[in-house]
Amino acid sequence: MRVALMVEGQNGLTWERWRHILRLADRLEFPSLFRSDHYFTGPIETSQQDSLECFLSFVMAAVETSNLRFGPMVTPVTFRRPVDVGRMAAQIDQLSGGRFVMGLGAGWNQPEHDAYGLDFPPTRERFDRLEDAINMMRALWSPGRSSYQGQYYQLDQADCLPSPEPGRPPILIGGGGEKRTIPMAAKYASEWNCVSLTPEAYGHKRDVMAQACEAIDRSPDEIEHSMMMFHAVGTPELVEAGGRFAQGMFGRPGQPLDEFLTEFGSMGRLVGGADQTVDALGRLAEAGVAEVQFQHFMFDRDDVPEFLARDVAPQVAGIAVGSHS
Repeated sequence: MRVALMVEGQNGLTWERWRHILRLADRLEFPSLFRSDHYFTGPIETSQQDSLECFLSFVMAAVETSNLRFGPMVTPVTFRRPVDVGRMAAQIDQLSGGRFVMGLGAGWNQPEHDAYGLDFPPTRERFDRLEDAINMMRALWSPGRSSYQGQYYQLDQADCLPSPEPGRPPILIGGGGEKRTIPMAAKYASEWNCVSLTPEAYGHKRDVMAQACEAIDRSPDEIEHSMMMFHAVGTPELVEAGGRFAQGMFGRPGQPLDEFLTEFGSMGRLVGGADQTVDALGRLAEAGVAEVQFQHFMFDRDDVPEFLARDVAPQVAGIAVGSHS
């Protein structure tokens, strides 16, 4: 089991904060650092903050760190032309020495599309476009000139130079939808990511993934499972600070904190000190989760990442990850 970090890039992330987080994560030897790809989330009137362009920030990640794997969690297919995303992914992966992960999704937040003049097709079309984009990128990343004729995206003798290494970048697909997302991850992904599930809820999704893999004759254990985690963990002071931050994020500022944290924890989010966190991660690992990416929300405080690196990661590093079959 690995402990990693996740950053919401639309929540006031500046270049100074991003550089500091990158160096902090590298120094503390976290294996991975992912970030969201949003312009904003929440009500347009109150939610627009500093938000670094995702792929520009990955150039900094490539040059400022030595060991981290990194990438978007996840890039909506609706934001940019997929051929440009594919070219940027290949070049960032090369710049980083093979540490970039291409996280992809169908997109969900219509207000940011409306604000920036981006098309937001119906759900079915967004997923159709996602699958088309994945196939186009895989063709683009193959050696030599590539042609591809999809429903929405095309290539005609395109040679993606500089070329990525064979089999790279890996594709991560995020989401728990059982009709389109999980079957698509079963078909194309090296890694599948879900969000803050209890071991029981995750176990159900894992079984759906196994059935989707069986339907296409792929071993479920070829796909790594990871989980992005909302939380309020650490010392009692950090649990309180994290809980109050989460109350604001989830629109519950007036709810008594103890009541909120009880409800928060019942929904698969982690709450508590080192012992509770290690126990919860152990149960997720036994169920099949290989890496948990903890949300790092309080950008100007290092104590939660330091707590995770010092008091949690060493204790779960030796826990074997259960089979997905």
